[in-house]
Amino acid sequence: MSKMLLSRIKPPQVPSPWSPNVRKLIRDTIHILQTQRQWQTSLQTQFDQSDVLVSDVAHLVLDRVPDAHLGLNFFHWASQTPHFRFSNGLAYSSLLKLLARSRAFSEIEPLMRNMRTEEIKPTLDALSFLVRAHADSGLVDKALEFYSMVVEIYGRVPSVIACNSLLYALAKQRRVDVARKVYDEMLERVGGESDHADKSSTSIMVRALCKEGGVDEGRKLIEGRRGGGFVPDVVLYNTLVDGYCKKGDVGSAYSLLEELKLKGLSPTLASYGPIIDGFCKEGNFKTIDRLLMEMKERGLINVQIYNNVIDARYKHGRTVEAVVTVMEMVENDCDPDIKTYNILIAGSCRLGRLKEANQLIQLARKWGLMPDKFSYTPLLHAYCKQGEHSRALDLLAEMTGKGATPDLACYTALIHGLVVAQDVDMALTIRDKMRNVGLVPDAQIYNVLINGLCKEGRLSEAKLLLAEMLDQDIPPNAFVYTTLVDGLVRNGSFEDTRKIFNLAVEKGIALDAAAYNAMIKSFCKVGMMKDALLCVNKMREEHNFPDDFTYSTIIDGYVKQHDMDSALKVFGHVVKTRSKANVVTYTALINGYCKKRDFRGAIKTFKEMQAHGLEPNVVTYSIFIGSFCKEGKLEEAAFFFELMLTNKCLPDKVTFYYLVNGFADYTPGATPKRTDESEENRKSMFLDFLETMISDGWVPCTATYNSILICLGRFGMVRTALQLRDQMINLGMFLDSVSFASLLHGLCMEGRSQEWKNIISCDLKEQELQVALKYSLKMDKYLPEGKTSEATQILQSLVEGYKSSDQEVED
Repeated sequence: MSKMLLSRIKPPQVPSPWSPNVRKLIRDTIHILQTQRQWQTSLQTQFDQSDVLVSDVAHLVLDRVPDAHLGLNFFHWASQTPHFRFSNGLAYSSLLKLLARSRAFSEIEPLMRNMRTEEIKPTLDALSFLVRAHADSGLVDKALEFYSMVVEIYGRVPSVIACNSLLYALAKQRRVDVARKVYDEMLERVGGESDHADKSSTSIMVRALCKEGGVDEGRKLIEGRRGGGFVPDVVLYNTLVDGYCKKGDVGSAYSLLEELKLKGLSPTLASYGPIIDGFCKEGNFKTIDRLLMEMKERGLINVQIYNNVIDARYKHGRTVEAVVTVMEMVENDCDPDIKTYNILIAGSCRLGRLKEANQLIQLARKWGLMPDKFSYTPLLHAYCKQGEHSRALDLLAEMTGKGATPDLACYTALIHGLVVAQDVDMALTIRDKMRNVGLVPDAQIYNVLINGLCKEGRLSEAKLLLAEMLDQDIPPNAFVYTTLVDGLVRNGSFEDTRKIFNLAVEKGIALDAAAYNAMIKSFCKVGMMKDALLCVNKMREEHNFPDDFTYSTIIDGYVKQHDMDSALKVFGHVVKTRSKANVVTYTALINGYCKKRDFRGAIKTFKEMQAHGLEPNVVTYSIFIGSFCKEGKLEEAAFFFELMLTNKCLPDKVTFYYLVNGFADYTPGATPKRTDESEENRKSMFLDFLETMISDGWVPCTATYNSILICLGRFGMVRTALQLRDQMINLGMFLDSVSFASLLHGLCMEGRSQEWKNIISCDLKEQELQVALKYSLKMDKYLPEGKTSEATQILQSLVEGYKSSDQEVED
């Protein structure tokens, strides 16, 4: 009886896949598919000679075929055989699994359409395969579609492995809400004990919640799953610990660590690591030391933990003994790596311990480690910062010789240091060396070089560097243009400034406020105020809003053009739109009034500035002093000088220049007294001493310098007084008795009476000491009531010492 007839008489018996004959048939079928060109004929012959129908083993063959192409070929051939049964869906489902394993996604949809037409349902296993394959490949929406198909057809969820893949993919895309719905459905739609969501499912979900800051929700999820055979393990606890730490709640993470230990679980490195990192950020080193001791006892401590702690100690300003730390790590069976040494080297360099940093590089080599660019760069920076550029150059050569290739950061540090040290030529040489080793200078390096050249007035070379950048397709950034524009402005190259600025605008460079301010300053400098205002408008169009410097520059520009009406108009706009002007803006306006000799207007503006809580600066006071001196109003000049000192504003060289030149021809009684109803008419200390010295025979220039020294000492500005003393010596002036008395008074006022001999020398003879004592007693009168100076006592002792010496000689 033929096989065809038998198949019609009795139901087919699906052969066991474990039958030796079936296994051999499957192996032979796959071998024929892989090796023979005429495989269709060979397969037909094989199955004709066999007692097994193609339809009975098609799904078994497809389960074992190594790739989708062979599987599709076999499936299409098998589907044409007379007895191939479509109704069971096994072959279709096995093909779906094969296509899923092979990621042949383009073949899946046509096959699914064919199955729907034939009303064949894919198996739960096949659909689980599809969910997993699509989720693992990032095709999350398609995976969700197949997930929903499983729920609709079978009333349950796919396999745990498939669901976990879907959860992971959703979490990766931060679709936590959707993941939570899938997870909840996994718990609700269970078809048996093996289908429960496992610990991996919970771990994925908790990690996703923690990543979004929902650590407490993740913790509740774990608590809600307790019982029923679910026991949280250390991995789940570690997930929560990491979540709390990333949220900045190290305290909760630490409490969870203690809870973990109480439940009999052994913490891992992943338990301690995030907590130690969190305490490092807080600088809680007391707790860190306790945790390190605990980790050491458990054998968990590693070099990364040590590195994080060492780095944190430096960042929080704690003392780190570098060599001792290395030895401590070695004793704890934790060998330092090159990152350890790099952290210690960087820390030593920040503290200025360059000798220690060099020792650490040698120590790293001794332990068989190869110092890299991160080892040398901090030292390179430190040498440049301290101005030791020859040592920095030697270090660069050492790096290259030892195989540690310097990177862009190393060269940038060295070039910047050389430019700061005003050695631009060497910086340019280093730039050339960079090119020789294949490193292309970036816009930052060009900016530093252009800045250095501009400061030295080498504008043609700076412009050549800009042209070089453009030729090499290195796009100059806003800083490069700003630096060059500012340098050209400072050197008065107006036309070049405008060309460079326009070039930047044409190239669409997003210039910042500094670049616009530099150009505005250039226009104001040459009196092109309309162009300056147009530049302000252009600045606004580019969303760079004018700042205090912008307005101060415009006001100053109008002042120099003697156009006070326009200056006041701009000032009014500033007050109206910016609530209040700053010191620079007020000072520019004061300068305008002074230039017009409108001192009433200047003083009114000065008082208005103070009423707005703004403290005048050295420029403000110097403008008043210089203007009053120029007009011969020396009483007013002296008043503003003492007001300056009273308000603790340090004078500078310009202030001293105005005073010395203004009082060069001073004659006591020739200057009319101040008559200002709004100010208290008190006696001027400066004029009092100046007049006394001139009456005693001092020339006005020397008397002025000494009067300044006396005032500086009285107002506690000894450092500035000593600088002025050095300036006097450089001008060829000899320090006399009054100079000595004034400096001594100042030192004693600062409580430095015991160290005066180390700061000022005394070569005065007895008569000069008597004069110094006379002026010291006069200075005492300006001290607060009831207060005396030790300076007078010291001078009296020096005078008495001379008298005693004279008496001994006479005897």
